[in-house]
Amino acid sequence: MNSEASTQQLSYIANQASDARVNIELETEGMTLNLGPQHPATHGTLRIIVRLDGEQVVSAEPVMGYMHRGYEKLTEVRTYPQVTTLVNRIDWLGSFANEVPFILAAERLMEVEAPARAQWIRTALFELSRIANVVLFLGDMAVQLGATTPVFYAFRDREFVLNQIESVTGGRFHPNFDRIGGIKDDLPKGWIQETKDVLVRIHSFCEEMEDLVVGNEIFQTRTRGIGIIPADTGLAYGLSGANIRSSGVDWDLRRDGGVGLIHDQLDWKVWTHPDGDSFARYWVRLQEVRESCKMVGQILDGIPSGPIMAKVPRIIKVPPGEAYVETENPLGVMGYYIVSKGDLVPYRVKIRSASFNNVSITPWVLKGVYVPDVISILASLYFILGDIDR
Repeated sequence: MNSEASTQQLSYIANQASDARVNIELETEGMTLNLGPQHPATHGTLRIIVRLDGEQVVSAEPVMGYMHRGYEKLTEVRTYPQVTTLVNRIDWLGSFANEVPFILAAERLMEVEAPARAQWIRTALFELSRIANVVLFLGDMAVQLGATTPVFYAFRDREFVLNQIESVTGGRFHPNFDRIGGIKDDLPKGWIQETKDVLVRIHSFCEEMEDLVVGNEIFQTRTRGIGIIPADTGLAYGLSGANIRSSGVDWDLRRDGGVGLIHDQLDWKVWTHPDGDSFARYWVRLQEVRESCKMVGQILDGIPSGPIMAKVPRIIKVPPGEAYVETENPLGVMGYYIVSKGDLVPYRVKIRSASFNNVSITPWVLKGVYVPDVISILASLYFILGDIDR
C-alpha cells in the first residue's frame, strides 16, 4: 500500500471514530412499537409492546387474551368423551397430541389401561402430530427471516403427514380420535406402507432444510448468538420442549416420566444443544423431526395385534378423585389436572400448556436486542396462540 492510500485510510478511520463518539453522546428519543396483535412473527393474535431506545429494545411486554376461549371452563360442561373435541383446538397444529394427556388422566382416574395395540397406534399418531407441527416451524422460521422457499417445501410435505392422520382418524386438523380405554378405529388397509413412504419424504425434507436453512450464511448470522437463554434462566421461567433442550438441558418426558405411551420400548435419542440461541432452537427441532420419523418407523414394524379398546362403560362416569398427567407435546410439556366428583363431566380441569410458559420469557430475552432480532427470537421460541389463550 502506498503512502497516499495509507494516509487516506487513516483519515477515514479517524473520521469514523469521531462520528462514533458524536453518536454515543447524542440522546435518542424513546419510541413505543406495537408488534401485533396481528403480525406474522406472533403466530396469532398476540401483541408485544416494545419500547425502544433507537434500534435497541429497552423493554418488551407481551399482551395476551385477544382470543381467549375459556377451554378450562368449557370442559366442565362437557362429558369426558366430548372434551377431546375442545382440546384439539388448543395447539391446532398438533391437535391429536392435545388429546393424549387428557385421556391418560381420565384413564388413571378410572384405573383403565388401553390395550397394547391401541397404545402403539396412539404413540404413532402422537409422533406424526409432532412431525406435522414442527415441519411447519422449520419452514416458517426461515420465511420470517426473508427466505420464502423453505416454507413452500414445509407446506408441501406436511400435507402428506396430514393425509396419513386423516386416513386413520377422519379428521385432518382436529381428529377427536382418542378414547378412554383405547382409540376409535383400527388402522385402514395399506396405511402402514403409505406411512413408511411419507417418512422417506420427511427425511428428504430434513435434508433440504439442512442445506437451505441451517447451512445458509445469512440464517446463521441472524440466529447464532441471538436470543441466548441460559439453562438456569430457562428453567426458572418454566421453558420446556426444544426451547429448554436447546439450552443444554437433557430433559424429555417421553423418556423421563411419560405414561401411557410406548416411547420406552423404542430406540431413539434426546437431542440437546449447548448454545441456547435462536440457531440452537431451530437445530434441535430439526433433529427431533428425524427422531420422530425413526420412532414412527419402529412402531410401524412392531405394532402388535389385538383389540384397540379396553372394556369401559358405554356411559363414562369417572370415579371421584383427582389426577395430573403431562406429556412431551410438540411445543413442550402439556398437562391436565382433572378433579372428578363422580359425574359425567369433570368438576374442574386445569391445563398446563407449553406455549404459555415459553412466551413468558419474552420480556427477559428481548431486552437489549435490536429490532430485527425481535422477529428471529420470537420465531425461534415457537408458540401457538391457542396454546396460550386457552
